[in-house]
Amino acid sequence: MSSLEKFERSRKRFERKSRLFAIASLSRFAKLDIGREKRKGLPEVILAEGKLASDVAKIAQAMLRRTGRAIISRSSSYQVKAVRSIIGKESKVEYFSRSRMVVVRSASYKLRRSGGRVGILTAGTSDIPVAEEAEVMAREMGCETRSFYDVGVAGIHRLFEPVRDLLKWEADVILVVAGREGALPTVVAGIVDVPVIGVPTSRSYGFGEKGLAALAAMLQSCSLGMAVVNIDGGVGAGAVAALVANRVGEYRTRRA
Repeated sequence: MSSLEKFERSRKRFERKSRLFAIASLSRFAKLDIGREKRKGLPEVILAEGKLASDVAKIAQAMLRRTGRAIISRSSSYQVKAVRSIIGKESKVEYFSRSRMVVVRSASYKLRRSGGRVGILTAGTSDIPVAEEAEVMAREMGCETRSFYDVGVAGIHRLFEPVRDLLKWEADVILVVAGREGALPTVVAGIVDVPVIGVPTSRSYGFGEKGLAALAAMLQSCSLGMAVVNIDGGVGAGAVAALVANRVGEYRTRRA
């Protein structure tokens, strides 16, 4: 083995260890996994729900300093206000009111585009907040997104034009967000030739309330080529979709 090969092997071993131990402690209440994006291709996401507004702001500030970006999910108006108050004017705070997602970027932060394409469909208008969570996540992981809302099976004629659009666009993955009986992902998976991710939402009542019927229906789907995430799991769905789409995007870029 040449000295150059030994050096390269040592460098890769050092990088691997650095990624595994890239965890920054923040006081006594948070540990930031700042190496997650390099290690997994997934950014750290700060779950605001259940945290003090001041803690969310401090965690976001620390993440911003270390990586140039902070992504926050399930935020309240008080938490957003606290984040805005602690972040300097040189950084941009983007708030998505439907999903309660927040993205904070430093002036120097540059988002790398992967070429991945994620399509998103919702059964109803009430499913949009969960779909927006997924969309924000996919975009922050470098994907292009294209969304169509309120195309559920209660008026199935609404579905076919959006599906055609996504296939012509060459979507790499299609996220299908639905509550109630959760039928839409099964229908979509039965007519497309790309992976489908079913996202059940808690927008339902009565028997099978709070998304249980939608989740059960998606898990019981007879359409192959579909995977399912947890109820209201927009962030997780967006992350998985982006990982898949990013691989395809890289291949598409190399082939061009």
